[in-house]
Amino acid sequence: MEWDLIQQNWQPLESKIHAQWSRLTQDHIYAIAGKRELLAAKLQQIYGINKEEAQQQINAFADAMQGIVTQK
Repeated sequence: MEWDLIQQNWQPLESKIHAQWSRLTQDHIYAIAGKRELLAAKLQQIYGINKEEAQQQINAFADAMQGIVTQK
């Protein structure tokens, strides 16, 4: 799935983002604002994972959101 759709639908997806990564606070999610690299960096920091693992998790999340998000 194209990340642009995730970014465009960031606010409606906040609950799903928090369900996927429960250690992210609402403030984190708000500050990330759909920016993929910021999300990857925050996942690395909070979960102690490397960049590759963060990207894999983000890709899996994006794939799971296919069909849920709509293009505006």
